[in-house]
Amino acid sequence: MKRRLVLVVFITCLVAITASASSCGGKAAKPTSKTQKAPAPISPAGTNTTGLPLSLADGLSTSTYASDLGDPRVIAWDPNGTMLVSVPANGRVVALPDKDNNGVADRVITVVDGLNNPHGIAFTQARPGKIYIAEEDQVAVYDYDPTALKAINKKKIIDLPAGGAHITRTIMFLPLPNDSRLLVSVGSSMNVGYESDWRRAKILVANAGGGGLRSYASGLRNSVFMAVYPGTEQVWATEMGRDYLGDNLPPDEINTIQDTKDYGWPTCYGKNVHDADFDTKTYPAGVDPCAGKTPAHIDIPAHSAPLGLAFFDGKGWPAGYGHDMLVAYHGSWNRSVPTGYKVVRYRLDSGGGVLGVEDFITGCLQPDGSVLGRPVGISIKDNGVLYISDDKAGVIYRVTASK
Repeated sequence: MKRRLVLVVFITCLVAITASASSCGGKAAKPTSKTQKAPAPISPAGTNTTGLPLSLADGLSTSTYASDLGDPRVIAWDPNGTMLVSVPANGRVVALPDKDNNGVADRVITVVDGLNNPHGIAFTQARPGKIYIAEEDQVAVYDYDPTALKAINKKKIIDLPAGGAHITRTIMFLPLPNDSRLLVSVGSSMNVGYESDWRRAKILVANAGGGGLRSYASGLRNSVFMAVYPGTEQVWATEMGRDYLGDNLPPDEINTIQDTKDYGWPTCYGKNVHDADFDTKTYPAGVDPCAGKTPAHIDIPAHSAPLGLAFFDGKGWPAGYGHDMLVAYHGSWNRSVPTGYKVVRYRLDSGGGVLGVEDFITGCLQPDGSVLGRPVGISIKDNGVLYISDDKAGVIYRVTASK
């Protein structure tokens, strides 16, 4: 039955490409290990060799870097430039080398397995030869061999709360000072409510050895992904709003994360809007229940489920990309009319202000409401290439822009 479904999806996708339809997903061809004598050139603008009917912004081309991965999530790069990807459902982190530089992973190599919903992956210059991996219940550091592509000698450095509604744990090193402060994102245990564990609904911070764990930013229901705005130390994070307030409330968010700030959950959302559905207390006249909270930097349509975000730094990309940002809308599960399932481009000014919003890659949502793909992680390289993980189709997409 599974093979028949995959075949039907593939044939449907090919027909849709011919008709210039708007849909995506399914399974692509497996990575090949065939060696090429020279790197394949960037495809002409508009080329789509995935076998999947993706709809792309002008000047983009796409291909499949790797497939049959299960539910690939976080994309990271080791010191030698090899792609690593977490696969939570399979309990492993894998390497996807492209030694012949032909734009397709040569093979899938297990870096480490037997883990509990591994998600975040990080390297730090402060501790060369080490890899950090965040599981649902802990952060651990390993000795890492970039030649053998193996992580060994696991050492747990941070205990994290397990279970509940949100189980992903994402990690990132702050660039300054000395690349030695580790941020850890831990989602709430529930849709909306007050947490009993101080580590929940926050971004935590610790030193590179795991010591000094404390709250860095609070009031964050589920900030799964983080990124640093180019040329600064400013951390931006996506945030998923609560459910069951209807199709259009509350907005999902992008926040600029600052130490000690409270971003409102569970009593406020968006631009400091009081969640009176949850917080039913009566406040005296003139008392603002959102006073002291930090409003969202950007409101996103409700239930878009923003996950990965990444910035262009102006290197290797056509003029006009500047410091623009891409955000992966993973897509709704609880809306009468589905929304999301695409990658969106935010045009930003030099200070991070929004100049405009436009679709970058669409089509994972079929006209009949069925879903074939869900974008997750985004990694933008400075050679005019970017990569996107899709945890439903089980692939890594490779996207290039014409110069």
